[in-house]
Amino acid sequence: MILPNHFLPAEIKNLTEPTSIALAQQIERRPIATPLSKQEILTTYIRAGNAGAPILLLHGFDSSIFEFRRLLPLLAAQMSPWAVDLLGFGFTDRPIGLPFSPTAIKTHLYSFWKAQINKPMVLVGASMGGAAAIDFALTYPQATCKLVLIDSAGFTAGPSMGKFLVPPLGYLAAAFLRHPKVRQRISQNAYYDPSFASLDAQGCAALHLNGPGWRQALIAFTKSGGYSSFKDKLTELAQPTLILWGDSDRILGTDDAEKFHGAIANSRLVWIKNCGHVPHLERPQITAQHIMEFSQ
Repeated sequence: MILPNHFLPAEIKNLTEPTSIALAQQIERRPIATPLSKQEILTTYIRAGNAGAPILLLHGFDSSIFEFRRLLPLLAAQMSPWAVDLLGFGFTDRPIGLPFSPTAIKTHLYSFWKAQINKPMVLVGASMGGAAAIDFALTYPQATCKLVLIDSAGFTAGPSMGKFLVPPLGYLAAAFLRHPKVRQRISQNAYYDPSFASLDAQGCAALHLNGPGWRQALIAFTKSGGYSSFKDKLTELAQPTLILWGDSDRILGTDDAEKFHGAIANSRLVWIKNCGHVPHLERPQITAQHIMEFSQ
């Protein structure tokens, strides 16, 4: 059962970029049964195109499927691209009492794949989504035939301060991250060309903030410790892997790109020139081209 997208916030009407508007009109929501609870989880996703191999896109931290508004239509010309909001993020439901952790994200993602795709896919992860993709590919190699990492987290462990976010510190941290000026500063740092941090981009990045349970899920995920380093497990990845990295990434830097390439045996590293942390937003055409060539 596909549910109408009435769950999207009223701020949708403020979007101005054609790709943002088009993506908002394509979002679907489906209840997904998981081992996490007796209650099905209302999961938001997009499917664009119906030709070629399936490819699933995973967004970054505190983001949503809107992150792929420019990449999805380009991939749809030759592939069957999907994008899904990870558990605890975006517009996917956040049932009370559910764990919001990397393990829960992986379990929910497998249930989504089993219900919707159920064939080997190309798995693409951007930033934190890269860590989620690595975790999934290691656990479910039968579901992942190829892997694409875009300025990926997961080589270097993140900060361990999350476990100390007890009330009211957790709420203060979430309030800080929610502040428009803070989010705009992060957005500007994510691009090589700060003009990409437009009003439409700000709107896309903030649409999910008013969703039920956003603050609680963000705090719970952070307190779980988030994604740790996979550097000792990367040799276990059997999937051919494409590493795409902006040569001017100011969020994660550029050192981990070479480290991923060195640790993953069957991998190829491609630098995206004059690009920051989000090649899929700043250089979508060249990013799509590399992904489609690799997937074929």
